[in-house]
Amino acid sequence: MISQLFLNPPYSPDLAPCDFFLFPKIKMALKGKRFQDVDEVKQNATEQLQGVSKNDFHRCFQKWQERWRTCMDSEEAYFEGD
Repeated sequence: MISQLFLNPPYSPDLAPCDFFLFPKIKMALKGKRFQDVDEVKQNATEQLQGVSKNDFHRCFQKWQERWRTCMDSEEAYFEGD
């Protein structure tokens, strides 16, 4: 396997996989549900995380590379959309 190093800013919501992939996925799965306590929230969130497939993560990081290229091509200018 060949690796390539990508330099990126310390934080960018456009480039943070948790912000564009993982958190929205969990949020949609838990939306509208009511929980009795924090432990129930943790349990449901954990179940959602365990349900994320290897292919989902693979697609996530392909999308991350596309976002990274878009950010670099824009020379850090503001833009919307993918």
